[in-house]
Amino acid sequence: MNGNHSVLADDIAISDFLQDESESEVVDEIFKGLSAEPKHISSRFFYDAAGSRLFEEITALPEYYPTRTEKSILHRVSHDIIAHNQYTDIVELGSGDCSKISILLDAFEDQEMGKIRYFPVDVSEDAVMQSADELVHKYPGLKVHGILADFMKHLQILPGEGNSLICFFGSTLGNLDNDQAIDFIRHVKGLMKKGDALLLGLDMVKDTRVLEKAYNDNQGITAKFNKNILQVVNQIAGTNFDPANFQHVAFFNPEQSRIEMHLKAMKEQVLTSPNFPKALVVKKGEMIHTENSRKFTNKDIRELANASGLSIQGNYNDQKEYFSLLQLICNE
Repeated sequence: MNGNHSVLADDIAISDFLQDESESEVVDEIFKGLSAEPKHISSRFFYDAAGSRLFEEITALPEYYPTRTEKSILHRVSHDIIAHNQYTDIVELGSGDCSKISILLDAFEDQEMGKIRYFPVDVSEDAVMQSADELVHKYPGLKVHGILADFMKHLQILPGEGNSLICFFGSTLGNLDNDQAIDFIRHVKGLMKKGDALLLGLDMVKDTRVLEKAYNDNQGITAKFNKNILQVVNQIAGTNFDPANFQHVAFFNPEQSRIEMHLKAMKEQVLTSPNFPKALVVKKGEMIHTENSRKFTNKDIRELANASGLSIQGNYNDQKEYFSLLQLICNE
């Protein structure tokens, strides 16, 4: 594993792969998205320090069922997930806070902890550092190697020495369309050894009212989270976005089976940046697409597993079947 590496304590190390990406590459990505038709900003830019804090607030909202539902499933089945597999490396893609992985680590015996290495992979340095600090104090003997990376671009950096359980919680796979999701899992499979497993959180299709309320909370936290992406873009690209000029819009698109999040311009804005080759106009009423969150059916799950070349070892649901925790194993 390459990248800029630093050891912060006996049980904590950090590798930074984001420094390998030039500022001009990132600005170019932003400019291309805002020049496109329709305009879009990658959801990777949600998670600066403020965005990460806002997302943690979202996960505690009464309307936002995915996090608490996924955690309830984890509490119930974590022992089953690790029971017959001697995992030594646990990799969490898009790790965020450490609340979910803690549930899984609780299923290990204390004497096993000295054999476990945990690799949180995230774009947020604050999230990785805080998780590492909390976990090594909570689980004596645990080794944490934080990886600052965009896992969509840097998958090849995943560790492959031990028996691996790769965790991809939060239905983050739903940010991708079907072809992208299949390609992503096939790419992960290419890095797996026989016996390694992928643990996927998948949000299920359900009543549209339940879905849309989860992304349009009464306190407006999701709206703040969505608008914060404009502040992140301002900071990175030197743009002059005024978030007050935009309205948060989130709705379920039944044809694509996904929630879409957008920012709607309430008045025209000329978007300038010293780092852009030209100014851009955001027209009144124009939407900037910031995120998709696809919702799955059991048929989708079977097709996903078949296309990926991995085998379903377990498919765990809550009572309402709002959410699935899918354990896929590599048999070859």
